[in-house]
Parts: sequence; structure tokens; C-alpha cells
Amino acid sequence: MRAKGIGPQAGNRSWQGSTVQDRGRILKPRGGAGVRGQRQREGPPPGFHEQLPGEGARPAVRGKGGRSSPPASTASCFEGPRGLASLAAVELRGGGAVSAAVTGVLDDCLCDIDSIDNFNTFKIFPKIKKLQERDYFRYYKVNLKRPCPFWAEDGHCSIKDCHVEPCPESKIPVGIKAGNSNKYSKVANNTKELEDCEQASKLGAINSTLSNQSKEAFIDWARYDDSQDHFCELDDERSPAAQYVDLLLNPERYTGYKGSSAWRVWNSIYEENCFKPRSVYRPLNPLAPSRGEDDGESFYTWLEGLCLEKRVFYKLISGLHASINLHLCANYLLEETWGKPSWGPNMKEFKRRFDPVETKGEGPRRLKNLYFLYLIELRALSKVAPYFERSIVDLYTGNVQEDADTKTLLLNIFQDTKSFPMHFDEKSMFAGDKKGAKSLKEEFRLHFKNISRIMDCVGCDKCRLWGKLQTQGLGTALKILFSEKEIQKLPENSPSKGFQLTRQEIVALLNAFGRLSTSIRELQNFKVLLQHSRDTSTVWWERGTLRCHCI
Repeated sequence: MRAKGIGPQAGNRSWQGSTVQDRGRILKPRGGAGVRGQRQREGPPPGFHEQLPGEGARPAVRGKGGRSSPPASTASCFEGPRGLASLAAVELRGGGAVSAAVTGVLDDCLCDIDSIDNFNTFKIFPKIKKLQERDYFRYYKVNLKRPCPFWAEDGHCSIKDCHVEPCPESKIPVGIKAGNSNKYSKVANNTKELEDCEQASKLGAINSTLSNQSKEAFIDWARYDDSQDHFCELDDERSPAAQYVDLLLNPERYTGYKGSSAWRVWNSIYEENCFKPRSVYRPLNPLAPSRGEDDGESFYTWLEGLCLEKRVFYKLISGLHASINLHLCANYLLEETWGKPSWGPNMKEFKRRFDPVETKGEGPRRLKNLYFLYLIELRALSKVAPYFERSIVDLYTGNVQEDADTKTLLLNIFQDTKSFPMHFDEKSMFAGDKKGAKSLKEEFRLHFKNISRIMDCVGCDKCRLWGKLQTQGLGTALKILFSEKEIQKLPENSPSKGFQLTRQEIVALLNAFGRLSTSIRELQNFKVLLQHSRDTSTVWWERGTLRCHCI
């Protein structure tokens, strides 16, 4: 009997891309600027594979008619115990390896991955997806033209998929474009001009002889005071360069942006902002000297020796990085015919980034950090619920019925977040000596704020858009977690002086959490796809004859 289906390519076109050609590497924001004006299809230069030596599975040997056939020495490959071990290894390198490695209880918290998967699938994901489609949350105002504050820019990527299409003014709901960034209700929006006049009167009352420059300085000082609890560098929404973007029309996905520019962004984040001395090398960092058989264990030994706060910081950044990579693997350019692109999951790219064998165990660690980040933002949503439960908060767009429905859906999501039984305990952080804890918290805040500024150095506009939104969302979550006392003191029917969220922060917070929820859902999809590819290529030895056994 002819052996059918040998090798991972057979029976599953998407697994290995046997009929759809791989279109190049995804943005690994560590990598760099693409060749301007054309899509890059070749792999990155040697050394830019940060985590992943050895890509892809062993190709099957093609027989007549293009069918996959076993290697010439089929019998010796599958005969006896050694053959069974080889078969098990082939299966493990499919879906089983990732599933087996990404399981159990997470470090630094008492929560298991299966519980998060079930909670996200059945409670959070369907609702957060609907919320992101509401007008209040789909329009995000952002300045994509801010210069990089740390190094001379290489110029912006001209690959067409890097482009962000701003939203025409006529498409923005009237309640959003007319509102103050700090206002939520119709009444509050109508008081903007009155407050501007009051602010001008106060400035005039200070000293009628002040120059315009001095008055601007007073405003800057007030803005500086307001920013002391911010973990992010917020865009000035009043800037002429700030534009509204429809997030649904500019989805996060593979763009072709890579190379030295993107590499420098992530390298700067990890090497200069994660409390790490340069003498400790990150796993699979191509710029680090050879360490023999270390495989990154010395890095994790060092990491475990850090205080909780610094471990948490690293895990948040690693989790964000893993989430971004998952989005790009799940929305990869598979083919482009007559100018019409086809996007979908690229399992070869997923394995290259996360398979435990190909990443020397690093991929599953990064995926676990994704779950840890999810818990942090989930906890922040449960803590900030009282802020939105007040009658003064309307999420105003001008459409009364939709605004009411949006708030109802948001409060429903908050109820779900509060029902989760295994939240991260943020009180375990910054809990030691008051002076030392305060100093460490400020250092933590400034390090993260610096990372938010690095997002202005990303050369691809679409990558910059989603990088800024997700770092701002995480920064807002951290601001919430460490403002518990201020949230508890919120007045019911008037704005709070102690704790305030701008619309920009609200939109970033919910969309960033929506991205994490989507990442976990996409990870489950990849596990299913890889399991399917494994099942369809399972080979059994029966009475000296090979045959395919599809489960």
C-alpha cells in the first residue's frame, strides 16, 4: 500500500505553506526598517533571528504527482523503539510541544493558564470585541509625526501596509470631536468654553503684566503637575499633527517592517529600560557574545534574584512583545493576487517565534508572560469599575441610544472582571520600607514612561500606532492599580481632582486589553491548527506496512 500523508506538509496546506509562499519575516519590533518602496520577502540578515535558530520542519520527499512520500529509508526510520521515539518527536514538534509547555500555574501569582483561557473565551472575548466596534472606542486620536527623542530617525517606511489612513473629520461623531479630552457627558462637553474662560481669568488674576510666554509656562507647569501619576507620555490632542484614526480600518497585522530600525527599538527597551545590567545577556540575543551551552539559564537565574517589582516590569514588557508577535503571526500576508492581499495565520512563523525546540525553551516563557500581562490589565479593569459606574460618566458621542448601550456593555465587562477569582495582588508590590518603596515606584514609572516615548521611534506608522496604543493602555492600567485610594474617594456627581482619565486613556486601556484578549484567543487557534496538522500526519506501523491514520 502506498504511504500517504507522510511529512507535515501533506493534507494541510497552511501548516507549511506548500502552495502559499511565505512572504518574509514579520515585524519583530526588534528588527528594523524595511526596504522602502517594496515588500521584503527575504529573511533578515544573519544574527537578526533573535530567538529562533533552525526554522521549519524537515521537508517531505515529493513522489510522483507531487505527493509526499517517505524518505528512502522508511523502514529503518519507523522500525522498533527508535522509530517510535522519532515519531513522537515529530508529533511533539507539532501542536503538542507548545500546549505542553504553556500550562500550569503562573509565577508570581496564584492563577493557572487553563482558568484564564476559559474565562477569556466564554466571558471576556465576545464582549470586548463588541465594545471595540462601538464609536466611542474605535476612534483614537494620535500624533504619528512626533520625532524620535533618542536617536536620529531613519525616515518612515514607505511599504504600503505600513500606512495609516487618518479618519476624515466628517466621519468623527460630533460628541467626540467637539469634546474636551477629560469630559465624558454632554453637559461636561458644553462647559468647555466656560472653563477655558475661567482659566484665562485666573491667569490674568495672577499678574496682568505677564507675557504670553509666561502664561504658557504656567499652563505647562499645571500640565506637568497633572502628569505626575502618568506612566506614559501622552500625545497632546490639541496639536495640529494629532489625527483621529479608525482602529477598525487600520488593524494590527504584518506589514513587512523589519531590520535594524525595528531591532533598535526593542533592543533599547530591553537593554536600557528593564533594570538589566549589560553584563547579563538576554536569551538568544544575536548581539550578545557566545555563551556556550547556557541557553539563557543565567539570565533567568539573574531574573529570579530580582525584587518582585523588577521581575514584574520585565514580564510586562515580554508579555507585550509576545502579544504583538502573536497578532502578526495570526494576521500574516499569505499571498497577494492582482493587488488583493490574503491575510491569515502563518503557522511556520508562529513556530519560529514560540516553538520550545526552535526557541530553546524561550517561546513558552514569553507566552506565559502574555498571560501574566493579561492578569495585570484584568485586575486594573476590576479596580477602575467604580470610576465608570458613576452617573457623570456617559461615554458621550452624541448618539444617545448608542452611548447608553456602550456604557451598559462596558459595565457588564467590569462585572465579569470583578467575578474572576484569581486576580493578581498588586498590594504585594512597593510594600516595603515607605521611602524605598516610593523611590522604586517612581523609578518603575519613569522606566515605563521612557518606553512609551520610544514608540515614537518606530519607523512604520501602523506599528507605531498600535505600539503607542498598547503601551498607553498598559500605562493607564498601571496608573489605575497604584491609585486605589484616589478611586475609592471619587465623588458620585462631580469630576475628581485626585484621579482622572482622559478619553485617550480610556480608549487605549480598553483596546489594549482587547488586544491581549485577542492574543490569547489566537494562541488557542494556533494550538488547534498545529494539533490538526499533527493528527493528519500521524503514521502507524501495521504488519510491516505504513499507512496514514487520520484521527
